[in-house]
Amino acid sequence: MKKTIYILISTGVFLSAMCSCSLFQKAGSLFHKGAKEEKSQTTDIKRESVLPTDRENIVQPVSAVYTSADIGKGIVKGDWAIEKVYGNPAIGEKAPFLKFVVDEKKVYGNNGCNVLNAEYKYNPEDSTISFDYLTTTMMMCYKEGITDTEINQALGEVRYYTWKLNDDDYYMTFYNAERDPVMELMHQNFQFLNGTWKVVEISGEKVNVPKMKLVIDVDEGKIHGNTGCNVLNGSLEINMNSVNSISFEAISKTLMLCPDVNYETQLLVALEEATKARPLQGSRSELLDSDGKVVLVLERTSDK
Repeated sequence: MKKTIYILISTGVFLSAMCSCSLFQKAGSLFHKGAKEEKSQTTDIKRESVLPTDRENIVQPVSAVYTSADIGKGIVKGDWAIEKVYGNPAIGEKAPFLKFVVDEKKVYGNNGCNVLNAEYKYNPEDSTISFDYLTTTMMMCYKEGITDTEINQALGEVRYYTWKLNDDDYYMTFYNAERDPVMELMHQNFQFLNGTWKVVEISGEKVNVPKMKLVIDVDEGKIHGNTGCNVLNGSLEINMNSVNSISFEAISKTLMLCPDVNYETQLLVALEEATKARPLQGSRSELLDSDGKVVLVLERTSDK
């Protein structure tokens, strides 16, 4: 029995070593830096190739908010959907994205198939940016035409970046050393939804139900509140493929008997139909369906 256990453990170690070597070889083919020893790079890959817990699923919430001051300073942070690579739409089994964490000087994301991690540095004074020590997981990609390889290659070529503000949406373009565009990205930001809201309108009809409130936690990707009669809970999911696209999923509620006249059903239907969110002037926000029709108007409140 001891001999058998020893063989299994040895096999597991051998397989683990093989995986590390394979991943190192793939990362090495993407970036040839040579600034670190092979042993150091292998250690980095083991540590960095794990997707952060707040991005275990592509639809997890966005955490960074941009301001006009940030744009002026050229700060690169937050979540960005990869829209185009070498002028072509970025296609993947999952929506490709990059998440920039300024304090860590690291970027996390997905190339449409595999999780990717890298270090990044940038200089707003001359608009330079570069990525170093890119590592990826090695899952098989089954979708034909997937652009994961192109995304990896483009990140290796990036040297400059520029900003563009289109209405209220931020876009960023990466360029290679010859100033040719290699990647276009779109910023996602839903922090305006954080907090407690009272429902003031459902599908064009004004409502006044004091107990009807929604509490949205963007960072946790959760929603809870009261329908005016029952307690509700659910999750907030963000679609990286389109500007301001969201959905409310897995909504559940308690089963208390409600008065004959109430807006519970209308509220639940509106949440199910909501596909976009946008802030309004003042302290209001609205949720819209896939046809652009306003299904909910929310007003911020300090009530719990």
